[in-house]
Amino acid sequence: MGFLQDAPQLAHPHRNDRLLTALLDRIFPSKRRAALDADLDALGDYAQMAFERSARSARQKPVLTQWDAWGRRVDRIELTRAWTEGPQLTTRHAILAAGHEQHEHARLEEFARVYVYHIASEFYTCPLAMTDGAATALKTSGNKALIERALPHLLSRDASQFWLSGQWMTENAGGSDVGNTETVAAQDAAGQWRLYGRKWFSSAVVGEAALALARPEGAGSGTAALALFYVETMNGAERKPELIIDRLKDKLGTHELPTAEIHLDGLPAWPLGELAHGVRQVAPMLNVTRTWNAICAVASMARAIALARDYAARRQAFGRRLIEQPLHAQTLADMQAEFEGAFALAFEVAYLLGRVEQKVATLQETASLRLLTPLAKLWTGKMAVSLCSEALECFGGAGYIEDTGLPQLLRDAQVYAIWEGTTNVLSLDSLRALAGNNSLAALRKVIAGWLGEAHNAQASFAIHAALDAAATHMDPQKTERNALEAGARGIATTLVRCAAAALLARQAAWSSSRGDERPAAALRRFLGHGLLRLSDIHGEDTRLLLE
Repeated sequence: MGFLQDAPQLAHPHRNDRLLTALLDRIFPSKRRAALDADLDALGDYAQMAFERSARSARQKPVLTQWDAWGRRVDRIELTRAWTEGPQLTTRHAILAAGHEQHEHARLEEFARVYVYHIASEFYTCPLAMTDGAATALKTSGNKALIERALPHLLSRDASQFWLSGQWMTENAGGSDVGNTETVAAQDAAGQWRLYGRKWFSSAVVGEAALALARPEGAGSGTAALALFYVETMNGAERKPELIIDRLKDKLGTHELPTAEIHLDGLPAWPLGELAHGVRQVAPMLNVTRTWNAICAVASMARAIALARDYAARRQAFGRRLIEQPLHAQTLADMQAEFEGAFALAFEVAYLLGRVEQKVATLQETASLRLLTPLAKLWTGKMAVSLCSEALECFGGAGYIEDTGLPQLLRDAQVYAIWEGTTNVLSLDSLRALAGNNSLAALRKVIAGWLGEAHNAQASFAIHAALDAAATHMDPQKTERNALEAGARGIATTLVRCAAAALLARQAAWSSSRGDERPAAALRRFLGHGLLRLSDIHGEDTRLLLE
């Protein structure tokens, strides 16, 4: 037979993940740990099983059947095996329900589960994120009737009662500029609101409910006139006829996720609150869905690095294993250091979200969460693409071959930078956060607290110097608005790297006191990659380069 290369094997995503274990050891209450560990172990077992299953069978895509054999419109979607298993796993292991319990670690507990489950779920976590966001928006709305109607289903621990909820915001004319939404809400003769229009990109179309933006009939133009509506999609086992699925999207990645274009032709709807300012009502779920995005991006990085490291220990080239080759080892170590920074930041955002929701956060934590959430999402989204690309390169030609399953890592990673706001949209959102509520001052105070636990003079000096440079760069007396917006990516990346470095320093101090020097090595390597990403913006050069 000749030489046969061993394929990479997946270590247990919970028991073999030292970062997750250390995080939970440092933060999570011991009295709740046994139940959480049991769920994480089970989800890790499922992840290993799913990895092995994918190696034995070809990947599937959802299939839309619009008409039955007798010409009746059915819009039936056949899902992949992982998606049919999703409701049982979600409810059995309280993936969503855990995040809405009444204690400050609820979100941390939820997102630890998400992190272990995500890759195996085949992006079933996307509608779970939308459902989590919908539950949050409903609770914030105070709409007692809708809360009593929907929340028990959205947060159910019983698969037979569990509902998914989508978010239907994106339209052809709108995109990120939802003020161009063309969907109309009108009342029928009985006073029931109904939606009419086309949604170009609808998540969780297989779900039982959704939140949708629409313009009430007779309302003015612009974003402020939009209202947020709750809809249900099913009549028992059948889809409501007023919801028409035009087609499923053919996407670069996330192939198992049935993203659809839909028409709404009088779909019954109920407003969450006032018949205006719907975007403002969407805002509470953005912290939630963007945190999902960041955690899932980190999970993709974890999978890519785990497989690349395992392969490096198996693959022999030029007389020794790849992991013993100095340059390959350096590459893997560089990837690991950046990943550890992303992991620390994403889970800190999850932890802060829980503290803010349970009203135990400080004023500085609340203000910094408003800034750190878009920063974490934009940074982890871009990093997932670059790190997964680097990981594929670690496999050589095998990383480019479809039936290894490896190219999917890169295709799927591209979605993180696009979902829930592109890098540019979130960079500008970060500027808005910085313009109000003393967000930068709050962030600096929170970072100082993290560094106070680290007792690392070198890291403190580098981080504070970078923050000073960023503050100077943003000084409105020195920088015109157009230049500030043009350089928003650099500002955002500098701030997020400073936050990640401070969190790495805190974790390094905690781990070193317990005899583990690996986080300290990650901190040194991360600082060595630099914190500053600021750039001088020359508008004339931009104009010339675009001619």
